[in-house]
Amino acid sequence: MSAVYLLLLLLPLVSAQTYHWGPCPDPKVQPNFNLQRYLGKWYEIEKLPASFERGKCIEANYSVRKDSTIQVLNSGLYKGKVEVAKGTAVIPDPREPAKLGVGFSYFAPYGSYWVVTTDYTSVTVVYSCTDILRLFHFDYAWILGRSRFLPAETVRYAKELLIQEGVDLSKMKATDQTGCKDN
Repeated sequence: MSAVYLLLLLLPLVSAQTYHWGPCPDPKVQPNFNLQRYLGKWYEIEKLPASFERGKCIEANYSVRKDSTIQVLNSGLYKGKVEVAKGTAVIPDPREPAKLGVGFSYFAPYGSYWVVTTDYTSVTVVYSCTDILRLFHFDYAWILGRSRFLPAETVRYAKELLIQEGVDLSKMKATDQTGCKDN
């Protein structure tokens, strides 16, 4: 019965998420990931819905702090106002540097931020998953570009890669990057 109550408590969170029964998939990640080449600005091209991200002109900027953690600065335009979220990323296991942990609150554990693939200069594919007692999971996936727009064949390739790794993209949506000003 407690599992039913847990599901009822989580129901409001689920409405803006992509969720599936069973545990998270375990996609392969970028081999020989190079954080220094990955740092800088990335624009959101497409994503699976996430309640914590809304609006248009969404971008992320990554930089290394003096304490060797990674500063994450996400911004976007929502209802005519710029919204900014500041966070921290870490590499929990140096043997798997493409599997980062990202947090936006001191009170919550780091969420997964796995770089599935990147060429560092034009496109990256990121996957994240939150597993709830191995009963169900919330998927997050992003296709990011170094420019606000990517060629259709690049986006298609990124999607095919995620599908091959077992990620359901039926709810993936393009992010509006029109009429944006660089911050």
